[in-house]
Amino acid sequence: MKYVYIIKSTIKPDCYYTGITDNVNKRLIEHNQGKSTHTSKSKPWELICYTAFTNHKKATAFERYLKTGSGRAFSNRHLR
Repeated sequence: MKYVYIIKSTIKPDCYYTGITDNVNKRLIEHNQGKSTHTSKSKPWELICYTAFTNHKKATAFERYLKTGSGRAFSNRHLR
């Protein structure tokens, strides 16, 4: 199972991060411990939402989409 997730910085309210993982809870802990260079400066993070996929290719495609302009607009309207 693959999960596409969105997290939000608690110290920078307009700062969001979208990622993909096999274990959402473990990955959130890693973000909050500063193990990701992309998110370490905006910690702590809180989980906003996640979507589960049984197909890895579809999960990867959805993550990529959410990182595009139209994907961010979709995320703002429906997921945040």
